[in-house]
Amino acid sequence: MSVPSLPASIRFIQRDWLSCNQIIGFDGQAGNRHATLIDTGYGKHAAQTLALVTHVLGGEGLPIGALRHILNTHLHSDHCGGNALLARISGARVRVPQAEFDTVCLWDETRLTFRGTGQRCERFCADGAITPGEHLRLGGLDWQALAAPGHDPHSLILHCPDEQLLISADALWENGFGIIFPELSGDSGFREQHDVLELIASLPVRTVLPGHGRVFHDVPDALQRARGRLAALRADPRRNARNSIKALIKFLMLEFEQLPMTGLIETTAGATIMRGAADQLGMTLAQALQWAADDLLAQGQLGRAANGDLLNAEPAGA
Repeated sequence: MSVPSLPASIRFIQRDWLSCNQIIGFDGQAGNRHATLIDTGYGKHAAQTLALVTHVLGGEGLPIGALRHILNTHLHSDHCGGNALLARISGARVRVPQAEFDTVCLWDETRLTFRGTGQRCERFCADGAITPGEHLRLGGLDWQALAAPGHDPHSLILHCPDEQLLISADALWENGFGIIFPELSGDSGFREQHDVLELIASLPVRTVLPGHGRVFHDVPDALQRARGRLAALRADPRRNARNSIKALIKFLMLEFEQLPMTGLIETTAGATIMRGAADQLGMTLAQALQWAADDLLAQGQLGRAANGDLLNAEPAGA
């Protein structure tokens, strides 16, 4: 659970690509020790997330009720899908990016992108907001929340100057970053992602705790790879659309594990973000889904059941 080189008060839980990673910080003294959780994974894994967090707290001699706060870097379903269950069991208060607070209170699933991506999230309540520029206490350390639009217009990253730590969410991974969703709806996202990468480059950072993938330390190399990927997307925006369709199908197959092609089409019928990507490719959504499924089958990312259904798969050697 713990990663060498992290402060003893910080725990990092690496997950897969359906649920984001979790970060737990411990604060307070004996008798009043409590924890804060960053992001909660996807709804399908909510019980598993609860078990993992309970295990980490138990290792510190704490019950699940010691979880006092849940903070979301952004509100894509793979980062907040466990909010409802964990808050209900622990009593933790949930804080979301300020720009999303009213949307959560209204539970507008279109603006929250759940409907647009064909994904789901159990409704939860937001008890407070995190404002860009705000200073937070996590794991006995001072962190600053910084705006990180690009992948998501309202995303935040958290920086700890004293320990040179960065909780980067989906703004920077060891090998890239998350889908640039705004571009699929005709909004600006590439420029914002560029600015976020430059912001990260300007910060003192020696260790990155990403939203997906392992903790990493070679920040300059990661930034170089991310810049290269972004340059390729800006040169050919259709690449972003193609990657997005395939990534969203793969996400759905990680969730459902087996679906007929007709089921995939029905599941995504109202997915406006996916339809926007299809429009950029000059295809109907059904055509784009078929193209992407065929490509994922060729890559070994999907397989076929005996009855012809699509199956989630991993390529040989992965």
